[in-house]
Amino acid sequence: MSKNKKNATETPVERNFSDPKYYFNREFSWLEFNRRVLSEGLDPRTPLLERLKFLGIFSSNLDEYFMVRVAILKKQIEAEVHKLTPDGRTPQEQLDGINQTLLPMVSLQHQFFEETLRPELGKNGIYILNYIDLNKEQKTYLQNYFEEHIFPVLTPLAIDASHPFPYLSNLSFNLAVMLKNPDTQEDLLARIKVPKILPRFLPLPKQLQIKENAKTVNWMGVPLEQVIAHNLGSLFPGMDIQEYHLFRITRDADLAVQEDEGDDLLLVIEKELRKRRIGGTVVRMEINPTMPSKLKKILMEKLELSEKDVYTVNGLLDLKDLMSFLGLPLPNLKDPSWGSIMPPRLRNYSDDITTGDLNEKNGIDFFEVIRQKDLLVHHPYHSFASTVQGFITQAAHDPNVLAIKMTLYRTSGDSPIINALIAGAENGKQVAALVELKARFDEENNIQWARKLERSGVHVVYGLAGLKTHTKVVMVVRQEEGHIRRYVHIGTGNYNPKTAKLYTDLGLLSCRPELGADLADLFNFLTGYSRQQSYRKLLVAPVNMRDRFIKLIRREIENCKDGDTGRIVAKMNSLVDPQIIANLYEASQAGVKIDLIIRGICCLRPGLKDTSENIKVVSIIGRYLEHSRIFYFHNKGKEEVYIGSADWMPRNLNRRVEAITPVEDTDLTKELQEILGILLSDNRQAWDLQPDGQYIQRRSTDNSPELGSHRILMETVANN
Repeated sequence: MSKNKKNATETPVERNFSDPKYYFNREFSWLEFNRRVLSEGLDPRTPLLERLKFLGIFSSNLDEYFMVRVAILKKQIEAEVHKLTPDGRTPQEQLDGINQTLLPMVSLQHQFFEETLRPELGKNGIYILNYIDLNKEQKTYLQNYFEEHIFPVLTPLAIDASHPFPYLSNLSFNLAVMLKNPDTQEDLLARIKVPKILPRFLPLPKQLQIKENAKTVNWMGVPLEQVIAHNLGSLFPGMDIQEYHLFRITRDADLAVQEDEGDDLLLVIEKELRKRRIGGTVVRMEINPTMPSKLKKILMEKLELSEKDVYTVNGLLDLKDLMSFLGLPLPNLKDPSWGSIMPPRLRNYSDDITTGDLNEKNGIDFFEVIRQKDLLVHHPYHSFASTVQGFITQAAHDPNVLAIKMTLYRTSGDSPIINALIAGAENGKQVAALVELKARFDEENNIQWARKLERSGVHVVYGLAGLKTHTKVVMVVRQEEGHIRRYVHIGTGNYNPKTAKLYTDLGLLSCRPELGADLADLFNFLTGYSRQQSYRKLLVAPVNMRDRFIKLIRREIENCKDGDTGRIVAKMNSLVDPQIIANLYEASQAGVKIDLIIRGICCLRPGLKDTSENIKVVSIIGRYLEHSRIFYFHNKGKEEVYIGSADWMPRNLNRRVEAITPVEDTDLTKELQEILGILLSDNRQAWDLQPDGQYIQRRSTDNSPELGSHRILMETVANN
């Protein structure tokens, strides 16, 4: 890390850091993050199918944002909450600002898809057609397909005096059908739900993939809702179909868990999940501009929506389904493939192994490797299956392992990690798993895994009342030559083999006695009645993490005041906590040079004269989701680097169980500094935050090559 000194005689300008002018609003900052996601979809440098992916992620992100953040704001307004955010805004002001910001952003997304990406897909042999443009043979095929595969699934619901307005499920895609009874001339209204169990885009068979002037056809089909809309006569025989209009709704899906109202947290969560399936209040409706005002008014009244809750979309609704096209076998339209590899030490060890009985897959004795020195793994560049998953699997089958303890926040379906824990219990080991039932939108999956683990003899704990267990840790207790040794994994990401291929995350494998002792204390805190208040090495929230981080920041301040170098580099998902931000401002005033790599929300304002002019903030948006957390402190040249699960947000520091570990092996600290250096030098995926809240994308200059950090890290790992 670079060194910059400040004259120790300079006196910082006094500032009141509770003033709203020093903070960005977290809601608007998140919207800017999603704008950067959208920009990857708009960028012609992004491969075509990856551009569809980013448009889909943008839409998926918005769904969750409305289900949680907008829903919370609406509840605050209803409850007449008047508390201001650190930037001085009321809930109503935030809601109004969200609407003003999103309308042009959503309009841009759909306009770009219709006018740019859709034609570009056609040039590459991918035709998302409109039903009305099909020829007779194609329509006949889809009519038959409708009768055989779609019609039996549909349930048209009348809406009149005898049939109350139907319940509309969360994220449901619907057709409002306006009909006329030819006998009575009565106007009628019905609703049809577009089923999610069918593919959103229906392909035509090869023999019917005919397009005038088309050189190549790689895929050709139409949206499901159009097939339904153009075959409504089968659903309403004898009625005159006047018109149909598509609409989509989003409901409040935030769980309100009152943990003190039930003795069994699992049953409480299950009860709340049933409520979620029924759905909370509607917070958004998406429509096409062709919907008549009369119908729009009816829907708004029935769903209790205001004009600002309605988003008019010119084109296809729900573009997140575009991500399905990534499944097409067209590698030239995607990012170059990357196969994760083993870290060099494991590769070298594997090459030296002559027998394969230590690890069935590759013959690696993880315990011997870790005893030699700490091992750092960096996913997805390093294989999750060959490292973390292999370590846990070996522990489950090693006869000398006595116990395995781990936290599970999110994992995948049919998870090898779950299977390894079950195998460990069946092999007679003490296996304990803390399954976090409150992991948002994974609650149901986690309940299923918890029950499966319990049936297999694993000790399952469901978390702590009032706290969400977000830490990512494993401890393996092993009998070795008359003594006990603890092996640990402390990571930044979930034990999920699928997301480990998509998210950048770090993990430390170690058998340092102090880390083992700390994790033993942490697991006692999680599973028993221990209220451990001190840890040897770990920074643990909500116990000591906030205080430790503030002390590390203030140490850099004092070093600067003493005429030495002050330097901080911190990488995380979000920076929101006002107390941490105030200390960073003080550090900047004292001359500490600070680089923040913040993927998402950042409430700190960089570049303010006499306040944050020594702070730079960069966001990396690219092929992988930047999920790792790294914290570097110069410490007068005795550099300290930490990794772990926590962002600098009030929820992480106050309301979650988190763990941050120091990385003390000098080779590994250099490796982490190299990663930070690559990220900070990115001129392809990097966006610099400006004092006014805008982000400006970096570009290569003077015809210099684009150095996207994900590509550079791939090459770095491959060449090691």
